[in-house]
Amino acid sequence: MPFSIHHNVDHPVSLYAATKKANELMAHSYSSLYDIPTTGLRFFTVYGPWGRPDMAYFSFTKKILAKEPIDVFNYGKCQRGFTYIDDIVEGVIRTFDNIATPNSDWSSDKPDTGTSYAPYRIYNIGNNQPVELLRFIEVSEECPGIPAVKNMLPLQSGDVPATYANIDDLVNDVGFKPATSIENGIENFITWYRSYYKE
Repeated sequence: MPFSIHHNVDHPVSLYAATKKANELMAHSYSSLYDIPTTGLRFFTVYGPWGRPDMAYFSFTKKILAKEPIDVFNYGKCQRGFTYIDDIVEGVIRTFDNIATPNSDWSSDKPDTGTSYAPYRIYNIGNNQPVELLRFIEVSEECPGIPAVKNMLPLQSGDVPATYANIDDLVNDVGFKPATSIENGIENFITWYRSYYKE
């Protein structure tokens, strides 16, 4: 921790992780076979307006506003590099002009998993400052001024206690740094949510 693009991820513990790795492997094959520059982007716990309604922060907001209990796994001790959508978009835009090129120092004796002999590159786009889930919930309570009713539960099978990104390569190559605090990001999301869903 934090997760680096240079770490080996050949032993995924969930189908979700396995599909992400498979996508990167197929992209690498195209880069190698057809000399097509490929950049893979690994997003870390994205949140914000227009996100996926099945994500925990959506559920938390909906249930807090309705004064219904929320399920809090690992007793709220999980840590995530929550990354606001505007910061994700900024990272994506910055990679557009940074076309992947072959790594001339790449060696199969000591392979670098983030680069290749082919025009292939992987970047983490995320927040490298982890936030505990209980803090995320606390801010989600403060914004509307409604306390959450918490159903504290153990860690789910296949989940991990912490995930956050090492973004050094993205910082060095394109000058990316996340700029949105959890306080501002959650406030923006809840404001949008209440307007969109007429809450």
